[in-house]
Amino acid sequence: MKHFIGVCLIQLIGIAAFSQQYKATDEGSSIKFTIKNFGFETGGSFTGLQGMIGFDPGDVKKDSFDLSIDANTVNTDNNMRDNHLREEGYFDVQNYPRIRFVSTSVTVDRNAHFTVTGQLTIKNTTREISIPFTATPKNGGYIFTGEFKLNRRDFQVGGSSTISNSLTVYFSVFARK
Repeated sequence: MKHFIGVCLIQLIGIAAFSQQYKATDEGSSIKFTIKNFGFETGGSFTGLQGMIGFDPGDVKKDSFDLSIDANTVNTDNNMRDNHLREEGYFDVQNYPRIRFVSTSVTVDRNAHFTVTGQLTIKNTTREISIPFTATPKNGGYIFTGEFKLNRRDFQVGGSSTISNSLTVYFSVFARK
């Protein structure tokens, strides 16, 4: 009996050592971006969200994010522009079908504002970025929301053009058990 209780305790400790695992869902999530073109703001979105999030707001040292979106789903409400963005000079979806983020650390401040740092890969370029976010419990999971800026040229997305180098990404990711 003591052996059985000992095994159960070891298993419970092992389970407690990891964050709760949540599956990111495309349904209920949105990934949008804005960028200036000829000085006018335009934007678009992506779908095809996949991945897992390990999250425990009380112990962020164990948290992890491994998320990707389908680059082929870029949608700016302009088919000609969308097809151009899928080509080799921009997202090159034939060779690089997914845009992926894998976390390396998560921090939280006193006001429950989180920051996830990790590796963002677009095409064949990977860069470390830090992304501020909030986490709100919803339907047995969480909604992770935030925004961050990127330089498209850091990821070799497009060349010199009338499009701004800087863009803002807005996200609302729903993940559930």
